[in-house]
Amino acid sequence: MATVLDAGVLHSHPYVVAAAAAALVSAYMVWFWALTRRLSGPRMWPLVGSLPSVVLNRARVHDWIVDNLRSTGEATTYQTCILPLPFLAQRQGLVTVTCNPRNLEHILRSRFDNYPKGPMWQAAFHDLLGQGIFNSDGETWLLQRKTAALEFTTRTLRQAMARWANRIIKYRLWSILADHCEAAASVDLQDLLLRLTFDNICGLTFGKDPETLSPGLQDNPFANAFDSATEATLQRFLFPSFLWRIKKALGVGSERNLRESLAIVDHYMTEAIAARKATPSDDLLSRFMKKRDGNGRAFPEDVLQWIALNFVLAGRDTSSVALSWFFWMLMLRRDVERKVVLEIASVLRETRGDDTGRWTEEPLDFDELDRLVYLKAALAETLRLYPSVPQDSKYVVEDDVLPDGTVVPAGSAITYSIYSVGRMESIWGKDCAEFRPERWLSADGTRFEPAKDAYRFVAFNGGPRTCLGKDLAYLQMKSIASAVLLRHSVELIPGHKVEQKMSLTLFMKNGLRVHVKPRDLAAYVAALEEAPQQGAFVIPTTTAAAA
Repeated sequence: MATVLDAGVLHSHPYVVAAAAAALVSAYMVWFWALTRRLSGPRMWPLVGSLPSVVLNRARVHDWIVDNLRSTGEATTYQTCILPLPFLAQRQGLVTVTCNPRNLEHILRSRFDNYPKGPMWQAAFHDLLGQGIFNSDGETWLLQRKTAALEFTTRTLRQAMARWANRIIKYRLWSILADHCEAAASVDLQDLLLRLTFDNICGLTFGKDPETLSPGLQDNPFANAFDSATEATLQRFLFPSFLWRIKKALGVGSERNLRESLAIVDHYMTEAIAARKATPSDDLLSRFMKKRDGNGRAFPEDVLQWIALNFVLAGRDTSSVALSWFFWMLMLRRDVERKVVLEIASVLRETRGDDTGRWTEEPLDFDELDRLVYLKAALAETLRLYPSVPQDSKYVVEDDVLPDGTVVPAGSAITYSIYSVGRMESIWGKDCAEFRPERWLSADGTRFEPAKDAYRFVAFNGGPRTCLGKDLAYLQMKSIASAVLLRHSVELIPGHKVEQKMSLTLFMKNGLRVHVKPRDLAAYVAALEEAPQQGAFVIPTTTAAAA
C-alpha cells in the first residue's frame, strides 16, 4: 500500500511543483501590477523594472527624462523601479526623479543631511577620488569645504586663475588656432578646450602645467591616465556593484585599466606634491599644505592627492564642456555672437584705445573680463540648457516627504535632473527652449541678474554643496571665450553631427569639429562708432530679465 502511495506522490510531484510555480508567478504578477499602479514613471517590466526603457533610450537619456517629467504636468516628479522584487522595490529598487525647484531646495538645502551621496557612489569613486571633497559626506566633507571656502573667496586665487589662463591662451591657444586658420584645416574645438582647461586647472591646483595643449596636440601620459581612470570609474555605474568588485579582485577588464591608470596618476601626483613641498607657490596644493586638519595636524600626502584630483576633475571637464556648447550655440545664433563681440570690443576700446592691433596683443585681464556682462549672460544661458553635469543622485537616509507630496523611503535613491529644469515651461516659461541671454540681464541691459529663485538654476549645484569654484569657472570661461572670439570665428564643418555623450558630464559624443576663420574687427568698430550711447556698449533688451 505504501509503495502505491509513494508512486502516486512521485507521479503527481511535477504537477505540484508546476501548480506552486504558477501560484507564485500569479502572486508576483498581482503584486507587480499593484506596484506599477502606484508609480508614475516610464513603463516597467517584471523583474527588470524600467531598465529596458533606460537601455532603449540610452542615446538620448537626458531628453527622455525631460519627456517623462513633462508628462507629469505641473508635478515634474515621477517614481520608477529598477529592481521590482518584494521587500526591495520600495527601497533599494526605487528611484525618484524630479526637477521641481521646491523639491531641489528640500534635497539640497532644507534637509541636506538626509540626502548624502551615499555608499554606492562613494564606493565607486573611492579608488580615484578617495575621501576628497566631491566624494565625501559628513565631517570629512565639512572640514575640506571650510578649508577650501577660505581660499576660493580670495582675489589672489582669481588673479592666479586669470594669469594661468592668459599664459596658455597667449603662447599656445592663439598660435594653434592661427595655424589651423592658415592651413584651412578643421580642428576639434572640444578637444582644444579640454586640453586648455586641463592645463589651466593643473597649473592652478598644483602649479604644474602638463602642456597637453601644445603644437601637434601630442598625447600626455598623465592626461591619458586621468581620462582612462575616470572612464573606468564611470563603468562601475553600468552594472551591479558586486560585478565590478569581482573584476577588481581578479584584476580584469576595466578594473585592470583603472589600476594601471591610477599607478601613473599616483606617480605624477607624488612628484607634484614633492615639488610643492620643496618650493611652495600660490597654487591650491601649496595653500592646503599650510592648513591643518580637525586634530591640528598637517594633511597627509594621500589626502593632499585626493584634494588635488578632486579639484582637477571638477575644474577641467565642466568648463570645457560648457564652452563647447556655448560655441555651438553661437554658431546657431550669429546675432548673439555679434552682441558678444560688440561688448568685448566696447570694453577694449575704453581700456586699450581705438587701435584694434592693441586689442589682440594680450588676452583680456581680470578687470576687463569682469565688465563682460552680456558674455556672462550667454554663458549662463548655455548652462541653463546644457548644464555640464546634467543630473545628480542622492541617497535617502530616513523616510521623508518631498514638498510636492512625494513619499521617499529610506534606502531609495533620488535623481534630480538639472538638464530638465531649464526645459520646463512651468519653470522657465513658454520660451524655455529658446537660447535668450537677455533673460539674465536687467531691463536696461547693464547688469547680470541671477535667477531670483536659486533652485530654478542649479548648474552649480545648490545649498551647502554650491560649487565653490563658480566665480572661477565664469572667469575661466569668459577668458577663453573672449580670447577665441576676439581673433576668430568658428564654423561647423558640413555634415558634422553634434550629439550628447552619455556620461556624468555632458560631453559632445563626436567632438565639435570646426573651421577657424580670422575675425575682422573693422565692422565692430564701425558699429560702436554708430552707437548712440556713450561709453560701454549696452546690449539692447526688449524685456526685463526673467528671474
